[in-house]
Formats: sequence, C-alpha cells, structure tokens
Amino acid sequence: MHERFDPLATDYLADPFPILAAIREETPVFYSSELDMWPVTRHEDIKRIFTDYETFSGAITQTPVYPLAEEAKDILAAGFHTTPTVSNCDPPKHTRVRAHNVKAFSARRIAVLEPTIRAYVTEMIDRILHQDRFDIVQEVTFPLPATIVFNLIGFPESDMEMLKGLAINRMAFTWGRSTEAEQVRIAKNQVDYWQYCTEFVASRLAEPKDDFTSDLIRTHLADPDELSVDEITNVVHALSFAGHETTTNVSSSMIQRLLTHREQWEELCADPALIPKAIEEGLRFDPSLFTWRRITTKPVSIGGVEVPAGAKLLLLVGSANHDPAKFPDPEAFNIHRSGAQAHLTFGRGIHSCFGAPLARLEMQIMLEELTARMPGLRLVEDQDVQYHVNACFRGPVELWLDNSAHR
Repeated sequence: MHERFDPLATDYLADPFPILAAIREETPVFYSSELDMWPVTRHEDIKRIFTDYETFSGAITQTPVYPLAEEAKDILAAGFHTTPTVSNCDPPKHTRVRAHNVKAFSARRIAVLEPTIRAYVTEMIDRILHQDRFDIVQEVTFPLPATIVFNLIGFPESDMEMLKGLAINRMAFTWGRSTEAEQVRIAKNQVDYWQYCTEFVASRLAEPKDDFTSDLIRTHLADPDELSVDEITNVVHALSFAGHETTTNVSSSMIQRLLTHREQWEELCADPALIPKAIEEGLRFDPSLFTWRRITTKPVSIGGVEVPAGAKLLLLVGSANHDPAKFPDPEAFNIHRSGAQAHLTFGRGIHSCFGAPLARLEMQIMLEELTARMPGLRLVEDQDVQYHVNACFRGPVELWLDNSAHR
C-alpha cells in the first residue's frame, strides 16, 4: 500500500506525522520499490536495529540516497577522498576510532565549554534584543552550534563564514534529489571543504595546539597505528558537519513547538528547572535526524517481516519517536511527559551520537537565556514555515519570531 512512499513529497515534508502514523499502523515494515529500501517505523524494531551492529551494518549511512550525476561523481572521485571512520564504519575500526572521539566529548570537557557557549548566546541575543522581528535560525540556532563545534575542532574563527558557505546544501546533496547543476556545484564545494580539512590537519600535525584535532594528532604521534592522519582528517570533516546541523534543526523545531504551545513557553519562563524536560520532549517530538539507514548482513526477520541479506533499511526515527506503543498520546507536545528520554533521536548502541551532551548543553543555554531575556517572544503569525528538502535531516529553513512585546 505504501510502496511508493516518498520522503521528499511536499505533504510529507510539511507534516510527516499523519503519514507516518498510517504507515506504522498498516505496514510497519515494507519494501519500497521506488526507494529500493525497506522503511521501518516502530520504536521496538528501530531500537533493536540500532543495537545489533553485526546484523545491521552502518556502511551505507553516508552514501547518497538518490543516484548522483556522472559529472558530480567525477568531481568527487578526483578530489574528495573520504573513508569510513565513524557513522558508516563497523567494528573493529569503528571501536578504535570512536574511542578517541568520545574522549573529546567527555562530561568534563563539555562542562568547560559552558562559559564560552553562554557568552556566544548572550552576544547573539544582544544583537536581536531590540528587533521587532527576526529569524531565530539565522540569528541563533544556526550560528551557535556551528561556532562551538568549529572552535572545538580548532578552525580559526576568521574562516567560519567561508566554511559555513561551503557546507550549504550538503544535506540536499547526500539525502535529497538535487538537479545535475546543483550536484556539480555542491560537489565542487565538497572538494574545497575536504581540501581545507586536509590542510588544516596537516597544519596541526606540524604544530599541535589546544583543541580536539590536536588531541587526535597527539594520539597519532604517540602511536601511528592507533590513529592515522587520514582517519583524523575524516573525523574532522564529518564532525564539522554533523556537529552543528543536527543541533540547529532540533533547536529551531523545539522553539517552534514551545511557541506554538505558548502556555508551555510561559511555564519555562516562570520555572527554568523545567528546561531539561522540555529539551527531551523537543528531541522526541521533532528529531533532527528524522531517518537513518542500515544494511542487513544476513537474512533477518524485522517486525515479523522476512528481510533478505543486503537489504537497505530506512529507519524512520520520526515515526519511532511517535509510536503510541512507547509514548502515550504521542502527537501531544508535552514538556511534562514522563519517559520522553526514551526517544531514538541520538540513536542507540555503538553508533549512538557522542555529541549528545554538547547538543543538550547548547539547547539548555539557549532556552535559559531566551526565556530569561525575551519572555514575550511569539511566532510571527501566518508564516509559511519551510523545511529542508532531504530524506534525513528535518528542521525549518527559517523561523520568524515576533519580539514587539518587548518594546
């Protein structure tokens, strides 16, 4: 019935949840000939897939969902030399490389970033405090995570705008249906971004400093077999994208939901102790990683459906997070919800997001400062909120807020 399911359909991008609810109820696991993938919708099934890496490999997570044009593939082949390292890599290599990433995101190291994050948020709010209207994505939820992760990596602040420009539309390139001309343009940007990362890692190899990249370099210098320069470059490249796009999307969506349910926004303004629960409900309700992928290593039964070896799975995390078998009244946004943290937004198992503590801290500080300094915020009425056109990451392109009550 749903074999022609299209994650890029206009109605699905605008509001996927009614469509996902119907699929989850009628055909929770099925083969889509249109996608040549097996969409999986239920929380229990997706959690199992995330935690069984031997049966469900992550090898295809970074492979473009839709075929690339030949010219774009040629451009990438000539100058974009990524290799599997973390999300699209399985043990034993994954175990070795991930261990060094996790160290960089330890609770101690993340806690040290708190004053820096708060200073950036304060500066951003200072710029918009007396504006009647502004786009919160452009002003806060996009620049903050990008700035923080670039600083963590060690990229010079003077390069940040250039790097953001090179990263634009990568979501559409890997997880969308771009035109041939768009693919060629984005592929050239990808090559430039890769070259920048390569040269940056080489500079840290020559002169390590106090940043995440230099920590990886020191590991390499102590034991080249433990972590190669090529692996470090791949980690830096992947983190510089994944470390901010996901937080941008979920932060923007969370603010949108809170202001849509304004009585809950007002509760946060009155009692900031509720913010951690609001964050978990925001992560559940609007996961930025809306879908993810795996490939089966052997024949397996998923939700009672027999799936062959080599089957490409489309894990509909947005559906899992709204599964009534796990979350009562799932379509209600409720910051008082018990058990919201059971969401699958950060994955599970060996591939779970090691940047989750940083994302939570950034969202915590954003909400603390916005509710304290701009409690009168409202959504601009009658705006047509558009979402990024891709099959994986979900979040508003723009979100206009009304601050006129402040004046």
